[in-house]
Amino acid sequence: MILGIETSCDDTCAAVVTTAGVLHSNAVASQGLLHSRYGGVVPEIASRRHLELVGAVVADALERAGAGLDDVRAVAVTRGPGLIGALLVGVSTAKALAATRRLPLHAVDHLHGHVTASMLGDEPIEAPYGCLVASGGHTFVARVDHPSGFRTLGETLDDAAGEAFDKGARLLGLGYPGGPALDRLARTGDPEAFDFPRSLPGTGLDFSFSGLKTSLLYRVRDLGDEVARARAADLAASYQRAVVDALVARSLAAIERERLERFAIGGGVAANSELRTRIAEECGRLGVDLWVPPHELCTDNAAMIAGAARFTPALPYPAYLDLDASATLA
Repeated sequence: MILGIETSCDDTCAAVVTTAGVLHSNAVASQGLLHSRYGGVVPEIASRRHLELVGAVVADALERAGAGLDDVRAVAVTRGPGLIGALLVGVSTAKALAATRRLPLHAVDHLHGHVTASMLGDEPIEAPYGCLVASGGHTFVARVDHPSGFRTLGETLDDAAGEAFDKGARLLGLGYPGGPALDRLARTGDPEAFDFPRSLPGTGLDFSFSGLKTSLLYRVRDLGDEVARARAADLAASYQRAVVDALVARSLAAIERERLERFAIGGGVAANSELRTRIAEECGRLGVDLWVPPHELCTDNAAMIAGAARFTPALPYPAYLDLDASATLA
């Protein structure tokens, strides 16, 4: 069994996964309500809350798995990228748990976890495959020729898709986290009501969402508060359609350029209902097999970290005692 720990942002996560990719537990303590009053994640508050929760969450994951620390054969932890204070809580906890039992430690790239999330479960995706990862902090499309790593084909040049959803939700007066709230509201609106830009920069596979956010800001301002509130569902649906169109367009371009037969999506935005529907329709039309992780494996979780650890080298004791977190790990 591999014990995984993930604290890169505002969710305190622990999971138990076997080396065969069997998921025994996946515990998540969300700080969403704690940060909602601020309209976004406050790094210092997130770090302190991780300190309060990490021990209980690890114990919960082990209990759900019907296991104890004596059953764990390796520890995996997110080293980065993420909020440095939050990451340090997870790294320090993982090092302590591993060192007390002289266990090996896997330092995992958070993005690698999202890329390989579809390799967990009864029908894991097999390399080679393509993958779209879209979250609050990252948006990119990649090719995976071996689960030990991935090659980025295109990435956002400015804002991530998840950030665009959160900022759009804030402009429309919705709560935090904004992505799920905007998704719910968009289901009752007309996605053709407003024409928002689809920025696909250059001839490659990169993304850009900053101009889209500005376009929504100006549209809400021009409509006025009263009209914008009355047409919030149409604005949400049209704005969401623009984000999803860009994500789907780049995914399809990657599939065509790389001649991929398998494709996966991951990251918190992969829980978006319109994206899941559209990417499934387009892959079906092209005859491409699609893997869409369950919602709990799209948002931040430790199962994907433990899963990715199966394909990364382990640091033996005591080599990892000076391991540090990295906010911008590439």
